[in-house]
Amino acid sequence: MKHCTAFLMGLACWFGACPALAQTRHTPPLPASVIKALRQAQVPPQGLSVLITPLPTEPGQVPAPRLAHNEQEVVHPASVMKLFTTYAGLQLLGPDFTWRNRIYTDGPVQGGVLQGNLIVRGSGDPKLVVERLQDLIGQIMAQGVREVRGSIVLDRSVFDVPPRKDPFDDEPLRPYNVSPDGLLLNFKSIIYTFSPDPANGRALVRSEPPLAGLALPADVPLRSGPCQDWRSELRADFSQNLQTRFSGSYASGCGERAWPVAYPHPDDYAPRVFQALWLQAGGQLTGQVVYGATPAKATLLLEVRSLPLAEIVTDINKFSNNVMAQQLFLTLSSELGAPGRFEASRLRLDQWWRKQFPGLPAPVLDNGSGLSRSERSSALTLTALLQRASQGEAAQVFRNSLPIAGVDGTMARLKERQPKAAAIGKAWLKTGSLRNVASIAGYVQGDSGRQYTLVAVLNHANAQQARPALDALLEWTVRDANIKAPAPPPSSTITP
Repeated sequence: MKHCTAFLMGLACWFGACPALAQTRHTPPLPASVIKALRQAQVPPQGLSVLITPLPTEPGQVPAPRLAHNEQEVVHPASVMKLFTTYAGLQLLGPDFTWRNRIYTDGPVQGGVLQGNLIVRGSGDPKLVVERLQDLIGQIMAQGVREVRGSIVLDRSVFDVPPRKDPFDDEPLRPYNVSPDGLLLNFKSIIYTFSPDPANGRALVRSEPPLAGLALPADVPLRSGPCQDWRSELRADFSQNLQTRFSGSYASGCGERAWPVAYPHPDDYAPRVFQALWLQAGGQLTGQVVYGATPAKATLLLEVRSLPLAEIVTDINKFSNNVMAQQLFLTLSSELGAPGRFEASRLRLDQWWRKQFPGLPAPVLDNGSGLSRSERSSALTLTALLQRASQGEAAQVFRNSLPIAGVDGTMARLKERQPKAAAIGKAWLKTGSLRNVASIAGYVQGDSGRQYTLVAVLNHANAQQARPALDALLEWTVRDANIKAPAPPPSSTITP
């Protein structure tokens, strides 16, 4: 820890905290390939923030940055902000942390019949998906409850989150807009799958998970032709709570496609899913599935743990799952005993940052996912996080959670864009993408064997068109075999 603190002190010195040292700092200009990509996208260099820094090779060492450009500019990094939430979670909760979903009864159980209510108390579990929910119901029945002569009560009070008034970027049915929930089931989303049946001139329609009372057409007309804007061509209508309509057609050239949609009436989702799965498993229910609180005198029947945090962090970072990130962010405060609230989690993360990263500017967080117009950081602050996260017990867990360039997660498409890119399999990078924002941040293995942290953020109206500039920066970072390192500062090693 002392060596790490010394490194961070040295990093702060490099960027202005030590005036004499800051005057000696110099790095090369932006690579020509990056400048070219920016010009083609009509993005000025001022729209790009970059910091590329070698990882220390010995304790207390402060390597000179290899490339720095607008690195202290406070910018909006989009989903790259998830790095703060996931690393803080690993540090404050531990990689083996699990959420505990608890099942209670408020009446006697005899002969498979519960004379009372079954209470499902949520823990904020970020990944209580259909398969795990089915397993939970199976465990309830294994404990002797197959019929509930009362109601099934869903308790989501572990979080205190106000309803979202307006969906982000006016896209209410995009799954990334799902709000966090103390009892989040299957991301509050439905997956509609369309399968061509050429013999009958139809495309079969099915949905998952089952929702009690939901009606949808068994098929839609199948037309010949190539697959284009197939979602628009279906002319879907999700406005009715329990009636999904498709008044268009489906192109045979699309093959089988899946369309994930956030349920338009989110408060109805969990009760309808739980009821459908309970009945599907052979359970019986006299009452209804409703929201409510756990009675003080309820008896604990069962506790079912979530997947470990190490696996949750991997899902968050590799696939940039916004609602899972927000569930983790809220857990930072709910674990202290009170209901999880965004403001309380912001306070805890800020206190953690100031203790672990003294002298370095703190990130500005809103909900911990980057799905916000108010979250901010600099490339310098992100670099400090990445440098610290490369050390310690959770270092490998954190790195493994990042998408591998050209291989998986949100970085898989690099291989489609550049099949011969040198970075394929040699970079572990979180990506960010929003209107006017494109970013990458993580670790890169150079051809020389040297490892780097790379942070690059584009904030401009043409940020998405300028993504080739980020690819060019990544390629430049990898190809370091013949690049002379920047001159070190007067004292390149700081001792604790």
